Amino acid sequence: MARTARTQEEIRRFLDIGAVQVAELDLNGEGTALRPGPGSPPVTHGEVFVLVRRAGRPVGTLLGRVPEGADPATVLAALARRAHGQEPAEGRGQGQGAESSVAAGPPPPHTSVVVATRERAGQLARALDSILAQDHPGFEVVVVDNAPVSDETRDLVERKYGERVRYVCEPVPGLATAHNTGLAAARGEVIAFTDDDVVADPCWLTELTAPFAADPGLGCATGLILPARLRTPAQVLLESHGGFAKGFTPTTYDPKEPPRDEPLFPFTAGRFGSGANMAFRAEALRGVGGFDPATGAGTPARGGDDLYGFVRVLAQGHRLHYTPGALVWHHHRETWADLETQAFGYGAGLTAYLTAILVNRPALLPAFLARVPRGLSHARGLTAVRDTGGGDGGGADAPGDRGAAPGDHDTRTHPWPRRLSRLQRKGMLYGPVGYLRARRAAGSRTGWGTR
Repeated sequence: MARTARTQEEIRRFLDIGAVQVAELDLNGEGTALRPGPGSPPVTHGEVFVLVRRAGRPVGTLLGRVPEGADPATVLAALARRAHGQEPAEGRGQGQGAESSVAAGPPPPHTSVVVATRERAGQLARALDSILAQDHPGFEVVVVDNAPVSDETRDLVERKYGERVRYVCEPVPGLATAHNTGLAAARGEVIAFTDDDVVADPCWLTELTAPFAADPGLGCATGLILPARLRTPAQVLLESHGGFAKGFTPTTYDPKEPPRDEPLFPFTAGRFGSGANMAFRAEALRGVGGFDPATGAGTPARGGDDLYGFVRVLAQGHRLHYTPGALVWHHHRETWADLETQAFGYGAGLTAYLTAILVNRPALLPAFLARVPRGLSHARGLTAVRDTGGGDGGGADAPGDRGAAPGDHDTRTHPWPRRLSRLQRKGMLYGPVGYLRARRAAGSRTGWGTR
């Protein structure tokens, strides 16, 4: 279908978005305390997206410009102290910093790390190298090769990682199915899930899993996801509108004490975290039947498997904790076509997971219906054409806007294209249909039913 003139103009503006360097800086570190992001070259002049830490703990992000000839560490450290010089506030409810809970509490439980992958051995090796370098005192790694068409992944695991990584093949396509296979194979008290396109911070697994030892009622934990690279317009645009990050305030969600500022709780599960950085108490996840195999990438539902898991565990009375101390660096998709696929998939996954929740847990229907009016308003907001804050709702950046890259998350330094908003709305309409198609296919293969 031919693109409209407006869409062509949006793509032109999209292509004008420049690359941004990625770095991290520790305000309490020794020396310059500035280092490039994982896999990035040393920082030089130009725009820089900076993760600011304090004594190793992530406290915020900023966008800085380093003038030509200036020392990057000096310029960015001054900006970081101005933006993040104060101690961060504590989170809501039981939310405490992961650093303090790790230091003061019992050691983290034995953990299984499950990585589902499909024909991406190069990316998988990078992820596994970072996972095996974790400071966690006791964990195993399970790679689930999902519907492989070659032996590349098996050969990589057996040749490079030997007994350090267990290989499991799952012939049925679908991320939720692969995760369920990993769940069945895992031996840990806690099971962490991440993707093959991340680089895990060295203390990621300890920070993510220590809260389980401190809180027996905790069923799920999620962590911070930041961009590993901002080299293409697609990567910059996505991060400009929040990316996958959920902020820098540790937060505990308790179904017995719903947050007053989230009237749609627990159905706005996207606020809790993302599948690239999540962990479950094995007993709790198995108790709800694992993930719905009719959700997730690789199925007609296109996504929503992680959101399904969050809500099902919360609905069973378990708490969920978000900690920014558990950090992974994510390699965002790189092209306009990737963003189109992603926008449709996000919309489809959202309504697919809601359909899955109501099909598998009909008792939640009254609570869901009570939230429908506000939910429709929320959906309109999700798919609106998001402006930079001073433009016309879809045109060029407002005069005076730097419009170069993300700084603090969701600052919207670039307008969100109408084309992507439309695709997200189409995906939301398609989601229930996609889920039911995937459910029929999954049922015909496995006899899987409702739980």
